[in-house]
Amino acid sequence: MSNRGFKKELCAFFLVLFTSFILPAQTDDRKGAVPYKLEFNDLAKRWDEAIPLGNGIIGSLLWQKGEHLRMSLDNVYLWDLRPMENLQTPEFKFSWVYEKWKNDEYRDVQEKFDVPYNKSPAPSKIPGAAMEFDVAGFGAVKKVSLSLDNALCTVNWSNDVTLLSFVHADKNEGWFKFEGVEKGFKPVLLPPAYNVEGEDKDDSPVTGKDLRHLGYSKGEFIEGANELVYIQDGWGDFKYKVHVVWTYENGNMIGKWSIDTSLESPKDLKKSGLSLSADESDAGFESAFKEHADWWEEFWGKSAIRIPDTGLEKQWYLEQYKFGSAARSGAPPISLQAVWTADNGKLPPWKGDFHHDLNTQLSYWPAYSGNHLDLEIGFVEWLEANKKNFKRYTKTYYETKGLSVPGVTTLTGEPMGGWIQYAFGPTTSAWLGHHFYLHWRYSMDRDFLKDHAYPWIKEVAVFFDDISVKNESGLRQLPISSSPEIHNNSRKAWFGETTNFDLAAIRWTYEKAAELAKELGKDKEAKQWEETLKEWPYFAIDENEGLMVAPKHPYEDSHRHFSHIMAYHPYGLVDYSKGEKERQIIDNTIDNLLNVGSDYFTGYSFSWLGNLQARAFDGEGAANTLRIFAENFCLPNSFHVNGEQHNRGYSKFKYRPFTLEGNFAFAAGIQEMLIQSHTGVIKIFPAIPKLWQEVGFEQLRAQGAFLVSAQRKGGKVDRITIVSEKGGVLKLQNPFGQKSFKVDVPYEVENDVIIIEMKEGQTIQFTS
Repeated sequence: MSNRGFKKELCAFFLVLFTSFILPAQTDDRKGAVPYKLEFNDLAKRWDEAIPLGNGIIGSLLWQKGEHLRMSLDNVYLWDLRPMENLQTPEFKFSWVYEKWKNDEYRDVQEKFDVPYNKSPAPSKIPGAAMEFDVAGFGAVKKVSLSLDNALCTVNWSNDVTLLSFVHADKNEGWFKFEGVEKGFKPVLLPPAYNVEGEDKDDSPVTGKDLRHLGYSKGEFIEGANELVYIQDGWGDFKYKVHVVWTYENGNMIGKWSIDTSLESPKDLKKSGLSLSADESDAGFESAFKEHADWWEEFWGKSAIRIPDTGLEKQWYLEQYKFGSAARSGAPPISLQAVWTADNGKLPPWKGDFHHDLNTQLSYWPAYSGNHLDLEIGFVEWLEANKKNFKRYTKTYYETKGLSVPGVTTLTGEPMGGWIQYAFGPTTSAWLGHHFYLHWRYSMDRDFLKDHAYPWIKEVAVFFDDISVKNESGLRQLPISSSPEIHNNSRKAWFGETTNFDLAAIRWTYEKAAELAKELGKDKEAKQWEETLKEWPYFAIDENEGLMVAPKHPYEDSHRHFSHIMAYHPYGLVDYSKGEKERQIIDNTIDNLLNVGSDYFTGYSFSWLGNLQARAFDGEGAANTLRIFAENFCLPNSFHVNGEQHNRGYSKFKYRPFTLEGNFAFAAGIQEMLIQSHTGVIKIFPAIPKLWQEVGFEQLRAQGAFLVSAQRKGGKVDRITIVSEKGGVLKLQNPFGQKSFKVDVPYEVENDVIIIEMKEGQTIQFTS
C-alpha cells in the first residue's frame, strides 16, 4: 500500500469488513465470566506460537518439537547481569556526546556506545530449560485448548491420553498431569543451548545471538527416583536451578516443576525444594489447581466488556489473560517478552530487556481503566526499588542533580546501551513518572501520592532544571534532543532544538509537579514549578499537519514510534476538551499520520493509533485500526510479533520478533473506546462505532477512584452504576443525550456535565 491515501483505503475496505463482523446483541450478564478459549487442532510447531502460561515470575510455553511435547520453562529473574565495559569509561558522559555531536565527530560516539550493544551477548535475559515428553505413541492430537477463565491448558490425543497443565497463579510451581499413560512415562529435562557447536550465522539484536556466546560451562544434572534437577552457573556468582518431580497414580502421571535463581534468594540451590508422593499427587494437583483457579476467578471479576465484534472482544480477553500471566506486585515489570523467553537456542529479541522508550510504558496502559492496579503496582515498586541505581546513573552520565532513568535497562535498572539517543535519553524518567501519576489518579491513594508519586516527579523536574540551558530567546531547552526513533541512531537523530517528544515530557512534568504539590499543600513548590514551566517553549505545530517532530521538522516519513504526538496521547497536554483550536491540531496530526501512511508501522503502531483515534472520539477509525492489529500483527496464540504476517500491505515490516507492548496497548485502545476520564470528567462510550447498538462493561476504573459499569441497548445508554472507592466529586458527561434519566441522589448539571458529591464506598445508579 502506498503511503498516500492510506486513510481512505483503510476506511473503504473496513466499512465492508466491519459490517460482516456485527453479530446479534449479547444480552447475558456475565459478571466476570470469560466467554473465550484458545483452541487448536494441533500443537504449535514453533515456540512463539505456543500456549502461554505464567504468573509474573515463572512461565511456560507448551508446543511440539519433532515427536516430543515441549514445555519451555522460564523465570523473570534469569538474567546475565555482566556490566557493559564501555559504560565504565571516562567518555560515558552526556557532555562528551554533546561535544562530539557539536564538532561533527559523531562516528566516535556510535563506535563507543552503539556498536558494543550489538556485539556483546550480555547483559541479557536468558532462558531456563525445557521439559520434553515423547508423545509419538499417542497418535494424532485431537484438540489443544487454553481456558482463559482458569489458565488451564488441555491437550487431547487420539489414543485418549490427556494432558492438563497450569502455572500456579501465586506460587513458584508449574503443574502437569498426563491421564492414561503407563508407569515409566516420564519427562526429559533439556538445558538451553549454551554449549552448542557450529557457526552463529545471524546475530542481530532482533534475532539474537546464539546462547553459546555467553560462555557458560555445562550445567550439572542430578537425577533421582522420579526427580530431575538441573543447575546452571551463569556470569559471576549467578546460578539457577530447574527442579522437576513426578509420580504415578491410577494410570496418571502427575508432576510439578519450579525454577529458583540466586537473584531471588541466597539459599543453597542444591537443596531439594519440591516433593510429590504418590499419596498426595492427585490431591496435590487438585488442591493447587483450586488455589490457582480461585486467583483467576478474582482476576476476571475485576472487569469485563461486551462488544458486538467477537474478533475485538476475544482479543481484549486474550490481552487481559496475558497481563494476568505477566504482571504481579513484587515482581519485575513486564519486559519485552515477560515470562516467555525465546526457546530457539538464541538470546531473546533485543536481549529481552526493559525498554523504557515505549515498551514498558505501553505494557501498563490497560491496567488503569482495566481495574488491575493491584498488578500494575509492581511496575512502580520496581522503579522505586532501583532508584538508587538511577540516581547514580544520573550523576555519572548527566553530571546533574535530580532523577534520570536509562531508556534501556537490566533487571536491576543498570544501563545497557544501544542507540544512545533513546538508551540514554534525557526524558525517560518523565514518561515513567506518568505511571506514578496515573496510579495516584486512578487509586486516589494519598500515601502513594505523598511518598512516591510527587517525590518521583519532583526529582525529575529538578533534573530538567539542572540539565537545561537558555537559548537566544531566553527560553530553556535541552542541549540536544531526540525523538524515538526518528533518524535511527545517526547524528541527525539529535536535534539542536528540543523535540516535541522531549518537550511534552518536560512540560507534563512541571505541570503535574505543580498540581501534586498543590494537592499536598506545598504551595511554594507549586509556584516554583509553574514559573519554571513558563520558561519552556510551546510545541512545534504546523498549521496544516499538526504536531511536528521538532521546529522546522514536520512528520513526513512513515515511522513506527509516534513520539511527536506524545503531547496529545498519552500526556493529554493537547486535548479535545480544550477547545476548537486544539481539536483542529489533533485532527490535523492524525490526518497527517494516516496520509503519510503505515509502510513503516509495526504492530504496536496500530495499537497506539487505535488509542489516538479513540481519544479523538473516532469509534469507526479506532475499531478498524485495532482490527488490523489483531488480524495482521498477531500469531495464532495472540502474541504480537511487530511485523505484518499476511502481506496485505499494511506494513513493509514482515519479520516476527515477539514483544508484548502491542498486545497491551490494544487492550487499552478498546477501553478508551468504552470509557475515558483523563480530563477529570468521565465519558461513557465516547468512541464506539454507530453500528454498536448493544455494548456494555463492568467495573472499568476511572480517574478519581470510581468503578463504573454501563449498558447500552438499542443504541441508547440504559444504565450506569458507579462506585466511589474514596469519595469525592463525580463529574459525568451526560451520556443520555436529550433523554431523561433517573438517579436516586441529588445532582447538578453544568455544561451537560452531571455533578454529584459522593461519599467513600457509595454506589449510585443511573437509569434511562
